[in-house]
Amino acid sequence: MSQSRKRIQVSLVVFPECDPSIIYGVFDTLWFAGIEWVNGVTSGEHLFEPRIVTAEPGAIRLCTGVSIVSQATIAEISTTDVVFIPNVIVNSGNDLRTLDRRLLDWIVRMHADGAQLYAACGGSLVLAEAGLLEGEQATTHWCYVPLFRQEYPNVALHEDRILVQAGRGQTILCSGGASSWQDLTLLLTAKYGGTDEAIRLSKFFLYQWHREGQLPFASMIANSAHGDAVIERCQTWLAQNYERTDIVAELVQHSGLPKRTFDRRFRAATGYSPLAYVQALRIEEAKHLLETGTQPIEEIAREVGYADLASFRRLFRRQAGMSPGDYRKKLQLPDFVRQLAGRAETSAARSGTASAADRSRPAGARPARSAGG
Repeated sequence: MSQSRKRIQVSLVVFPECDPSIIYGVFDTLWFAGIEWVNGVTSGEHLFEPRIVTAEPGAIRLCTGVSIVSQATIAEISTTDVVFIPNVIVNSGNDLRTLDRRLLDWIVRMHADGAQLYAACGGSLVLAEAGLLEGEQATTHWCYVPLFRQEYPNVALHEDRILVQAGRGQTILCSGGASSWQDLTLLLTAKYGGTDEAIRLSKFFLYQWHREGQLPFASMIANSAHGDAVIERCQTWLAQNYERTDIVAELVQHSGLPKRTFDRRFRAATGYSPLAYVQALRIEEAKHLLETGTQPIEEIAREVGYADLASFRRLFRRQAGMSPGDYRKKLQLPDFVRQLAGRAETSAARSGTASAADRSRPAGARPARSAGG
């Protein structure tokens, strides 16, 4: 009789700032690794032993209002093979500094004792706050990039990438977007159970590797809460006029400032040069039109300010990580969903309610076009 293999201990460390989706997704996926399920009959052996680890015993209320029950406390675990750090929802450096220091110190101890660290989405912020990414490289969710750069300037952040390895012996792995925990669980499975098992899991759960990185999914983060009234006025004007031909020169004129002064203040306020800001704003609008409409790409290029289609395609690929055509195929909703959304938007327009798409666009941007283009 063959001896059962030792299960890999995976500790999912849970902060109150965590949201539950990643925790449950990782737990269920790892629990299922090694198990065959055919016609209601299961066989095989579990590859991992996942467990929910917290600072205190009992139920812990997460930031979404959902409670999760601890399976072990950090005081009860002196060793583990893997520590998995899910996303945390934070808004500021102060939120990061109020993360439970007991959990941070435990993660550091486990890593020092040989545990591998896997951080999903904003979990890399936890590692950075624990001091484990100082002088290292990392990735994080694209919406956390400004906060990450502000709080941890000594970390080389690769926001375009889904997976980044770091640490001595490459024992720290960070993943980017919210669903990139799937990439981490498949990577864990391939490492300990082989590539065939990782492929089997991906087929069973319908997971896909995010080979294209985060760029196709990232949206422009336009800082308008910087306190510079002149630059804020320029941003509002720009959001309505970004397609104009000599836009940067007009922008300087609109500001009433000398060009060098304007360039310096604009970069300090927004984090972009004026030209880079215009390009990002134009590509953001192009992405929206590709997602929601059926206009030809050449027409979209002209609408956002590019008469030269080749130049538009090059810039789009650089900023979105793929061609405009591929972006439309990947991000555009199925026809039946767009039809339902169109009816909902018509109803919202009649009632005077803004759509979620319009609320999420840069401040002052023109209203979203209809799905028909």
